[in-house]
Amino acid sequence: MTPSGARAQDRQEQHFMSLPAERPTTRGEAAGAASRAAVVRVATELFSATGYRGTSIATVARTAGLSQSGLLHHFPSKTALLTAVLEARDAEDTRFLRQDGDRMPLGWAAFAALEALVARNTTRPELVGLFVRVTAEATDPRHPAHEWTRSHYTTVTRWLTEAIHSGQNAGEIRADAPVATLVRTTIAVLDGLQQQWMLDPGTVSMTVEFGAFVDAVKHRWATRR
Repeated sequence: MTPSGARAQDRQEQHFMSLPAERPTTRGEAAGAASRAAVVRVATELFSATGYRGTSIATVARTAGLSQSGLLHHFPSKTALLTAVLEARDAEDTRFLRQDGDRMPLGWAAFAALEALVARNTTRPELVGLFVRVTAEATDPRHPAHEWTRSHYTTVTRWLTEAIHSGQNAGEIRADAPVATLVRTTIAVLDGLQQQWMLDPGTVSMTVEFGAFVDAVKHRWATRR
């Protein structure tokens, strides 16, 4: 990996791993952490179903079994709650993609990791729905998740770009592969399949379709050894 690539990956991991690492040390802290986690789970489901703008703090509190003041003790605003939900999603996905390693996978391993993540997402419709709905809303610059969405795509673009360059340097991906096009197309396929799956999960198989896409990319751009 080049020094610039290492710096880029460090930045992407700093973005992904944005949740605090501290663990609760007292019974009260443990109870507070459990309450916050429960609120985040409820908010994830509600934001997925009705969007950020269609979900009120009062609804989240009632569904989570808290008073509104109790919820605001943990999250002082709806924006803070949305931030916690998105950070939790990012951290969970990153832990899965890294598979206990120190770095995000590179080369064809990055595409294999994405295939595994897509398969996993078929068991997490609430998180897929959250992503589809919030990113659609967040194209509006006034939306509180607008900057998160821009950062998300910047980070994924940087990772996949580094992954393909690494594969080229390792001799497993052809040197003439159109890196930017492959990165943009991969992201577009991932997002498009998630949206279609949410609309018609009985017909659309994200796992099969994304696997076919990766196979086609590898057939065209993998080196022949």
